[in-house]
Amino acid sequence: MIFKGLSSPVCSRSSYSTWASRGRSISEAGELRTVVPSNDAYPHNSFGMIFRRYAIEIPASEQMWLIKQLRERTSAPIKDVKSSLVDCNWDIEAAQKDLRKRGVVLASKKSSRTAAEGLLALVQNESKVAVIELNCETDFVARNEIFQYLALSLAKLALQVESSSPQVSGAFPLGSENLEELKINLDHPKLSGEKTVQTAIAELAAIMGENVKLRRGFVMSAPSQGIISTYLHTSPQPGLGRIAGILSFEVEDKNASLDSLKRVGSELAMHVVAAKPLFLTRDHVSSDALENEREILKSQAESTGKPQMAIEKMVEGRLQKYYEEVVLMEQKFVVNDSLNVKAILDNLSKEVGSPVKIGGFCRMEVGEGIQRLEASN
Repeated sequence: MIFKGLSSPVCSRSSYSTWASRGRSISEAGELRTVVPSNDAYPHNSFGMIFRRYAIEIPASEQMWLIKQLRERTSAPIKDVKSSLVDCNWDIEAAQKDLRKRGVVLASKKSSRTAAEGLLALVQNESKVAVIELNCETDFVARNEIFQYLALSLAKLALQVESSSPQVSGAFPLGSENLEELKINLDHPKLSGEKTVQTAIAELAAIMGENVKLRRGFVMSAPSQGIISTYLHTSPQPGLGRIAGILSFEVEDKNASLDSLKRVGSELAMHVVAAKPLFLTRDHVSSDALENEREILKSQAESTGKPQMAIEKMVEGRLQKYYEEVVLMEQKFVVNDSLNVKAILDNLSKEVGSPVKIGGFCRMEVGEGIQRLEASN
């Protein structure tokens, strides 16, 4: 009997619909409907007549076309696309709405999974630079053009935000909580309209089938007399990359050659990416970091069994090496290691005829500090 192939009734106003289950589409199994007359017509009658009405058969070719169209609209997995179309009796508009509703639920279930891949998006104008980190679970999703579109859109939004946060290495940090409640206007065929950043990210997660998170952002303002230079490493398109270096130059003479400043600024922004400096000058090295390094170096020197005076000299010598590794001004220039960064600035100051100094710098890398879960064999 047909009842064996049907699921439980679902109430809809004064009627009940029973839908085909166990993998059979509505076009295959048809629809069984129980009609209960309106209470207005029969206020004391709770009984009705039962009849069967089978849905119109949809050809396989049309089903495939609908699946293709809905998948192009949403980029959802084909299994979910077909499921929503079947549930909505092959109504593509209703199925698209159903996918969006289910997507938010699916995205919330995925939110506990580690998202350590993704991209940095960077935009700038004459007065400042903004960079954000948008994370996902796999590099495959990071290469998707919808993901890249949203990342750049979020960076443009961050550029408009004024932050009261304390300055860190010349940059003002923007927490994800400061951005997620903001409104963003999107104009992409699969992600459009005005919505909150949080909603846009949830919809993207539903489309991609992965956990997607806005992790952080930074904004750096240009000095009143100077420039900001940027560099993006592993960049799939302008404004996107996996590692970003941002550096500001301050110059005393407002008429100094901007071309020279921009040329050297770009090289030093690339240097920041490659050399991974932690501090601008020795004076910026924290006492905790210095004492920790000194303790490590002393322990290493004592293991040699040399006299205390020799140990102290070894520690001081190795501290000098530590400064050269972590202090930007004392690092060897990656483009020409016969010079350090301080020498590069001295040469630039002579070239433009005015003292030039680094106002601040920022280095960001996708996934840094996020613990990745390694699969065990």
